[in-house]
Amino acid sequence: MSQKSIITGTGHFVPPKVVTNFHLEKKMNTSDKWIKQRSGIRERRYADPGIGSSDLAYEAALRALEDAQIHKSEIDFIVASTLSPDHYFPGIGVQVQAKLGLSHIGALDVRNQCSGFIYALSVADQYIRNGVYKKILLVASEVQSSNLDYSDEGRDLAVLFGDGAAAVILEPNPKDDGRGILSTHLFCDGNYASQLWMQKPSSKDKPTFPKQLGKEKGFFPQMNGREVFKHAVEKMPQAVRVALEHNQLTIDDVDILIPHQANDRITRMVAKNLKIPIEKVGRNIDRYGNTTAASIPIALDEIIKKNKLKQGNIVALTAFGSGFTWASAVIKW
Repeated sequence: MSQKSIITGTGHFVPPKVVTNFHLEKKMNTSDKWIKQRSGIRERRYADPGIGSSDLAYEAALRALEDAQIHKSEIDFIVASTLSPDHYFPGIGVQVQAKLGLSHIGALDVRNQCSGFIYALSVADQYIRNGVYKKILLVASEVQSSNLDYSDEGRDLAVLFGDGAAAVILEPNPKDDGRGILSTHLFCDGNYASQLWMQKPSSKDKPTFPKQLGKEKGFFPQMNGREVFKHAVEKMPQAVRVALEHNQLTIDDVDILIPHQANDRITRMVAKNLKIPIEKVGRNIDRYGNTTAASIPIALDEIIKKNKLKQGNIVALTAFGSGFTWASAVIKW
C-alpha cells in the first residue's frame, strides 16, 4: 500500500512593489471603485524590470525549505508551474534547479495556467505515492505585469493580474494516520481555448516571431470575461463535489476551501453554490490580484502562517482557467 504524500513546508514571495488601483488610474481610463466592484482587488505586486518568474520561485523555494526544516540538497525532484516563464523556452524548473545549486535532479514544467498548481500537485503526489521520489519541491510562480496591455483597450484584463510565487515541499507520510493528499481531480475542455489565451507568438507562424509582432495585440492575454465567469462559477463547485464524493465527504466536513483567486465575485459565487460559509473560504485577491498558478499556494501559505489550519482539518482546493482547465484536490492536514 502506497504512502500518502504530505505537505511538510510552504513558503511564498511577492515583489515589494505595491501597485494600487489608484496607480492604474494614471495609466488607463479606469477607477479604484470600478476595479473593486468588478473584482474585489485593491492592489497587486509588480516585479521590477529584469526579474523573472524563476527569481520569484527561487525566493519562495528558500522559504518552503526553511519551513520544512530540510536542506536543499535533500530535494530529489522539482515540479514547476507557470504561464509566464522567463523565456519562451526552457521552462523555469531547470532555472530554479540552477539557482538553488542542486545536483542534476530532474525538473518538470507543468503548463496549465490558473489550474497549474493543482495539476502540478497531482503529478508530485503520484511520484511520492509510488515511491519514485522522497522529497519534491513544487513551485508556482508568475510575472505577468511585463506583458499586459495598459491601454484603454486592454484595461479590463490588465487590472486583474499581479506577480508572485509560492512553493511547497512534499514528502511521504511516515505515519498511518490518514493525513495527506487524499485525491486530485483534473478536467479540461479545449473547445474554449480561445476564450482565454495569448494568441501570439505561435508556431503556426513562419517565423514564430515575425517582425511586426510588436505592433500586434495578439501577444497580450485575451479573455472573454463573461464566458470565463459563467464556466468558472459552474466548474469549480463541480470539481469540489467530485472530490468530496470520491472521499466520502460532504461540504460540512471541509474546514477550509481555497479557490484560485481569479475574481472575488467568482469566489463568492462558488461559495454560494457549494453552500459553504464565506468565513471558511481563503481569500486574498484584494492584496495580490490574480497571480494565476501561484494564487492557491500563496493563499495556503498565508492561512498556515496565521495558524488557521489544525492537524486533521480537511482542506479543499479548486481552480479554473485557460484551456479551459479546472481541477480540485482534497487534503487531510
